[in-house]
Amino acid sequence: MASCKIIARSSLILVESCSPRRPQRIFPSVSLPSLPLSSSSPFFTIVTNRLSGNSPNAVSTRCFASISAATSSIEVDNTVGDLEPPEIHTQDTVEHLLTHSDDVARLMKMERKPIELDGAEYPRKRRWFPYLDKFSCGSSWLNSGEILEALDPLILDSRKERFKNVVRNRSYSVCLVVEGLSDFGNVSAAFRSADALGFQSVHVVSCDASKRYRENRHVSMGAEKWLDIELWNSTPECFKILKSRGYRIVSTHLGTNAVSVYDMDWSCPTAIVVGNESRGISDEALELSDLRCSIPMNGMVDSFNVSVAAGILMHHAVCDRTSQLGCHGDLTSEERQILLAEFSLRHSKNAICIANEFAKRKGSTISGTEVLL
Repeated sequence: MASCKIIARSSLILVESCSPRRPQRIFPSVSLPSLPLSSSSPFFTIVTNRLSGNSPNAVSTRCFASISAATSSIEVDNTVGDLEPPEIHTQDTVEHLLTHSDDVARLMKMERKPIELDGAEYPRKRRWFPYLDKFSCGSSWLNSGEILEALDPLILDSRKERFKNVVRNRSYSVCLVVEGLSDFGNVSAAFRSADALGFQSVHVVSCDASKRYRENRHVSMGAEKWLDIELWNSTPECFKILKSRGYRIVSTHLGTNAVSVYDMDWSCPTAIVVGNESRGISDEALELSDLRCSIPMNGMVDSFNVSVAAGILMHHAVCDRTSQLGCHGDLTSEERQILLAEFSLRHSKNAICIANEFAKRKGSTISGTEVLL
């Protein structure tokens, strides 16, 4: 009984001394029967405090709820390793992505439709969806169903359910365009709002030479990992492609000819454009836009921070679309499955390797079947 009291006391000290900066693996406690444990017992040695120097609160960072757990620490560690770790955003990669266009392209895994105009200025009539149901694995390929089958054991059920909920509320019908922003922090904040509100597509027209980055390197909270980001070298190039995909171009502007954001119909495909922090939308963008809109101001100041303005516009677009259409997300079941496969491939670095191995096995099976025939 004395040994059990020592164990309980050690567990209490351990919980109290755990620092949020050093996460501890704490297993659920259970009621232990009275066991004839002595100080020479292996179990007693494992769970008792290991004092370090003069620190009275230094304790072991490993505690076990049973003798079987204590004597099988390797097995316990393997079990914990199978659990999916929480996402920890230790570095904001927006700055890197905006200066490395090749890495932006590699962020998207499924095959995408080519950028082309087919000789016509605005040929698209159907709603835009960028992905083909195809993931290239060297000389072979997988469709979305095969990807989900291959990666199913890799992803926790809770994570898969999260993916499904996010994809169900995603839309390409409204996208965000940021033109010439000079503060990467604002771009990150806009990306974060886009992801949170269900926008999958964001476009960045090259920032100017005055690029700088705020000290807060966690603004986006990893949102860029889940978005489709496209970089453009010029406004005309960006707008031309967006119009070819069926979008109308709506630029934010404070002029007298601007339409209130509350009077706009957001049910049709729309690209929302926000401009530079100090200069606003460029004259070139205003000239090429189909419509100009503004957010009514009721205070002494006459403008919002650009990332705040982007968030307000996107939020109102979601509210208006939900009011008119019943929901913001509008992907078909086939499109949802393809985007779900895309998210699964972005889930971890191991996902691509597993998909490639699955493709190899698929190729071997097909070859074997052909030989038998």
